Amino acid sequence: MRSFCTICTTSVRVPYRKGLYRNIGKLTPLRQNLSSARESELKALTTKSDETQKNLSTLNPDHRELGIQQELFTTSKFCPGTPIFLPNGTKIFNKLIEYLRSQYEVFGFQEVLTPTIFKKSLWETSGHWDNYAEDMYAVTGRRTLSAQDGESEVQDEPYGLKPMNCPCHCLIFASKGRSYRDLPLRYADFSSLHRNEVAGALSGLTRVKRFHQDDGHIFCRPSQIKGEIRRTLDFVKLTYEVLGLGPYRLVLSTRPSGGFIGTEEEWDNAELALKESLDASGLDWKVNEGDGAFYGPKIDIVLQSSADKKEHQTATIQLDFQLPKRFGLRYQAPAPDVEKKGLVCTDSSLLSVEGPVTPVLIHRAVLGSVERIMALLIEHYNGHWPFWLNPNQAAIITVNDSAETLEYAGEVSRALQGLGKIDSDQASRQSERGIPRDLASISIEVFDKPIGVNHKIAAAKRQRYGIIVLIGPKEVQSGTISVDLSGIPIRNRYTDKILQMISTKANQYVPGQDMKWELILSLVLLDIEETLMAASDRS
Repeated sequence: MRSFCTICTTSVRVPYRKGLYRNIGKLTPLRQNLSSARESELKALTTKSDETQKNLSTLNPDHRELGIQQELFTTSKFCPGTPIFLPNGTKIFNKLIEYLRSQYEVFGFQEVLTPTIFKKSLWETSGHWDNYAEDMYAVTGRRTLSAQDGESEVQDEPYGLKPMNCPCHCLIFASKGRSYRDLPLRYADFSSLHRNEVAGALSGLTRVKRFHQDDGHIFCRPSQIKGEIRRTLDFVKLTYEVLGLGPYRLVLSTRPSGGFIGTEEEWDNAELALKESLDASGLDWKVNEGDGAFYGPKIDIVLQSSADKKEHQTATIQLDFQLPKRFGLRYQAPAPDVEKKGLVCTDSSLLSVEGPVTPVLIHRAVLGSVERIMALLIEHYNGHWPFWLNPNQAAIITVNDSAETLEYAGEVSRALQGLGKIDSDQASRQSERGIPRDLASISIEVFDKPIGVNHKIAAAKRQRYGIIVLIGPKEVQSGTISVDLSGIPIRNRYTDKILQMISTKANQYVPGQDMKWELILSLVLLDIEETLMAASDRS
């Protein structure tokens, strides 16, 4: 393919508008793509005291304080225990969800949407009304006319706001006939959940009344249990490495002393299956006696807060033999008596007869509460977000408010915002490595108000923008842009591969496609891809 880009050690020329070439600027090890015309004006951007950096790295205030400082979330007396996410916090929240969605394709999950409110009879079937009612919100329906006489009023059946999604996913499984060939079935759900927490236990984002959970449920055959748990542990490991969280502890929570459903033998079998899966993982784990859910034992992933060193349970993997029975779930399989024991049948006479078998249900959440994991991330990064999670990714600063400068700034902004497009082959490769497909979309703000450029730069640095682009008359005239990357943590930069990556992308350029500003795209994608690929390779 014809090359549309000339690469050398000092400058990069990229395709621009109508076949014209514009010089993007110079590359140096310390300041990639900084135009020499603007070096004096950008000096303030890169001068930082070592002592200040040291103080910032050791200071770990509470996530509630940081949430206010970074304008991530707020609270109100009208909704205690229910955080209100501001635009910056919503960007981080959505990036976490986007990452998980990209991984669902890799790990075989299908996303579903389920109602927030269900009749009491559903929760009675699941056992929640008897074992979890104190933690649920009951809702009263409106009064209706009696079906018998059409005159007297009757009260509609009580409802409950859902505290978890497992009964809803059981309804999906039961909505049609199932075969052993359909399994495993993996459903994922981001619906909001409500739990009636005691007011004194509420705390910022770590303990709330309304929250979101990457709630997933796997319906599988008994013989598939260990494989599914192993895959889930791999999912957790990859995700926490990508997020930069850890180390974490694995805890096996066993049968509670009271208030559980099922027989002791069923619990013993479930606990044994989890123990064998943990042993096979090669990871260290310990037992937490009596802390299992009322329907089954579980593996909890426990992380420590960077601020107060308090431990928080985040991810969870729970094995459940009870809920499928209570909902009468069945799938058809040959040699059903052998199938339900998780054994392989080779007897042709037994295999010739199919019958119903109850599936095993694995509850799993990789992040757990998205709000809680955000609290831990806020404290862990203390404002120094990795670029892909940074709510303030790129700032375009205009030196003046002339019409030419403002028009050029808008053109640069539109070009950068359109750079998140990738082809299907690249998407597939990224997913296989654990890389979100759409994280290359850049959040951009144009600082074009008629105030001094130094004030704009100071504001952008204070808000810790990862990329700062400076545009003035010289940039407009020459078609260059001055870029400062000091807002991206140094550990996320891989400057030695920048030229190679630009060359590759430029040689793949196809006229007519939106491939403008190759250099900036390369810098951004390089940070994202290298960081996530490194985590994927380690796993």
